[in-house]
Amino acid sequence: MHARFYHPEEITVGQMIALSAENKHHAARVLRLRDGDLVTLFNGHGGEFCARIDSIRKDSITVLVGSYQDTNRESPLHIELAQAICVNEKMDWIIQKSVELGVSSIQPVSTARSIVHLSDERSGKRLQHWQKIVISACEQCGRNQVPQIYPLITLPEWLSRKKMHRTTQDILIMLSTTAAQSLKDLPEPAADAKVALVIGPEGGFTEEEELAIEHSGFAPMHLGSRILRTESAALAAIAAMQALWGDY
Repeated sequence: MHARFYHPEEITVGQMIALSAENKHHAARVLRLRDGDLVTLFNGHGGEFCARIDSIRKDSITVLVGSYQDTNRESPLHIELAQAICVNEKMDWIIQKSVELGVSSIQPVSTARSIVHLSDERSGKRLQHWQKIVISACEQCGRNQVPQIYPLITLPEWLSRKKMHRTTQDILIMLSTTAAQSLKDLPEPAADAKVALVIGPEGGFTEEEELAIEHSGFAPMHLGSRILRTESAALAAIAAMQALWGDY
């Protein structure tokens, strides 16, 4: 696979495109690409473009767009991950790897036991940082559609939104060490159904939060007899769902 770069604008065959400053640095300084090397461009709307580096200069890199390939690497399973916000390195890891595993969207939520608390300004900057991680993960894993990551909201706010926008076919899952059922006990989702997965923080959900999540229609599920850290739980659950119902 050629080096991949996200270009969030319209791309057409025969077009000459100047790479962004960030992509320019990565192409020249990290990947050590040269004139004539082939690269892949995508804009997040599906499909990808084969391009060739036309020129590398000190202040710019231009590429000539060649052919278009209608390549789809999306999972047939639509997964929304609601992840309780955790410390920076863990949150970055969860976002990166969940994109690689095929999630459709990510909703960070704040909970009673969340260690991290962000002001509006810091929350905005953190969202920009997370969006860069999502794009970088898509560049790495070959996805041509960029999953949406939403601004941080509270758990009650998210549950309220889910009540308003869910359908009867959707599958709502909360991981719980005390649950009686596992994922394999659930029926396979319908083709147009969505799966919502909510994961607690380092200290877990409070009893009140678990009750509120269950009252919102979420089914408690376990992933075996071992207790997983928050950064392991989401990824293990997504991988299991992909193996059961997705593209693994």
